[in-house]
Amino acid sequence: MADELRTEQQEELEAAFERARKALAIIATYDQEKVDRLCQAVAWSVANKKTFARLVEMGIAESGLGDPVSRMGKRMKIRGVLRDALRQKSVGIIEEIPEKGIVKYAKPVGIIASIIPTTNPDLTPAGSAVYAIKARDVVIFSPHPRAKNTSFETVRLMREALEREGAPADILQCLTQVNIPMSKALMAQADLVLATGGQAMVRAAYSSGTPAYGVGAGNSTMIIDETANIEEAARNTMLSKTSDFGSGCSADGNLVIEETIFDKLLAQLVKEGGYLANEQEKAKLRAVMWDDEGHRLSDTVAIAPQQLAKIAGFSIPADRKFIIVFGDGIGKEHFFSGEKLTTLLAVYKFSGFDNALKMMHAIYNVGGKGHSVGIYSFDDDHIHRLALEAPVSRIMVRQPQSKANAGAFNNGMPMTSSLGCGTWGGNIVSENVNLKHYMNTTWVARPIPEDKPSDEELFGEFFDPELEK
Repeated sequence: MADELRTEQQEELEAAFERARKALAIIATYDQEKVDRLCQAVAWSVANKKTFARLVEMGIAESGLGDPVSRMGKRMKIRGVLRDALRQKSVGIIEEIPEKGIVKYAKPVGIIASIIPTTNPDLTPAGSAVYAIKARDVVIFSPHPRAKNTSFETVRLMREALEREGAPADILQCLTQVNIPMSKALMAQADLVLATGGQAMVRAAYSSGTPAYGVGAGNSTMIIDETANIEEAARNTMLSKTSDFGSGCSADGNLVIEETIFDKLLAQLVKEGGYLANEQEKAKLRAVMWDDEGHRLSDTVAIAPQQLAKIAGFSIPADRKFIIVFGDGIGKEHFFSGEKLTTLLAVYKFSGFDNALKMMHAIYNVGGKGHSVGIYSFDDDHIHRLALEAPVSRIMVRQPQSKANAGAFNNGMPMTSSLGCGTWGGNIVSENVNLKHYMNTTWVARPIPEDKPSDEELFGEFFDPELEK
C-alpha cells in the first residue's frame, strides 16, 4: 500500500523513538537554569550570522525558493523566540494565584513530531527546538524532501551544541528517509504534532490521532484608509511583499485602498520598486500562476519578480522588486483575490469604510480566514470596527505583516514560526503557537473562602423566589 513504510524506514522510526524516550527521561530531570542554558546554546549554534548565512545559502540552493538577502532576517526571529522563552518559567511552579488558591506546575508534553516546511528549513527547527527544550520536551523533525539536507544540517548543529553542554544529542533528531508515509507514521506515534506546511500536511496532522497544532492558509490583506501615511504604507508593503520573495503566508497579497489616496499610493508603491502590470501582462500572469480550476502552480511560488515575469512571457526592469496588478473582482473565480505566495500583489479601490469591510469579508471568503489582516490608519474607530468584524486571529496596525504577525521586537506578539488560525482556519488555537503550547500544566487547587453569589445576584431580574419553594 502507498502509506506503508519500507523496512528501513520502519527501523529508522523505531530507533528514533527509542532514543527519544531515553533522552526525554534525562531532560525531564533538568532544572530551570540547565534548560535555559541549553536554549541559549542551541539557539546560538544556528542563529549566529556566519552559520545562518551558510544555512540560508544551502536552503535556497536546495529548494530553489526564496531570497538570500531578506531570508537572513529570519535569524532575528530565533532571537525573539529565545527572548520569549528565557523570560518565562517552565520547570516546577510557573504561576500562583493566591486569591483563588491555585498553583500551576509545568510538565513536558513528551515526544514532539515537528513537520518542517520547505520555505523555513532552518528557522522552524531552531524555533521549535528552543521552545521544546525550554519545556523539557524532545523533538523528532520531519523535514520537507525538497529542503531536507538544510534541515539535517540545522539539526546536526543543534545536536552538537547539546553534546557540548553534556546533554543528550537525541533531545533533537531529524529523520533521513522522509516522505509522506514516514511523516504520517511519525505523527501517529508522537505525543504532540507541530505541523507547519501545506494544508494537506496540516490535515494529515489533525487526522493522525495525536494532539496537533496546525496552521491555516493565509491571504494577507491590508486596508489603507484616507488617514494613512502613504510613504509608510508603501514602504512596509514592499518590505512585506519582498521578504523571502513573498513565500510566507503573512506576505501582503491584497491592498484595499481608499479612493482619494489610491493614485498617490500606487505611485508610491512604484517608487518603492513595484512594477504595474498592464492588462495583457496580467492575463499572462494569471495563466501561469493558476490552473483552470484556480489551483496555485508551484513554479511561481517564492521567486523573484523578474523570474515570475519571464515564466509568464514578458520582462520587467532589473530594479523592480514586486509586481502589482489591478484587482479584477473578488471571489473564487477571480484568482488574484486569493493567496499568491510570491512577489505579486493585487490592489483594490474602496469608497467609504463600510465598503472596505465588505471587500475584506469577500476576500476572506475566497481564502485565508483565521490568519491575518492589517490596516494603515490613524483612525481608532476604523481600527476598532475592523477588529470587531475581521474573521482573523491577528490584526497588524501600521506594520508589515510578514515581519509582524509572527512577533517582532516592536510589537507584543509572541515570537513563533507557527500561526494558529482558530476554527476559521481549521485550527485548535487562534494565537501564535509559543512556549505554553509545548507544555502540559498541572493545576493544584487549595480550599478558599466560599465564593458563591446569591441567586438574586446570579439571575438578576429573572430570579423568582416562588419557583424555589
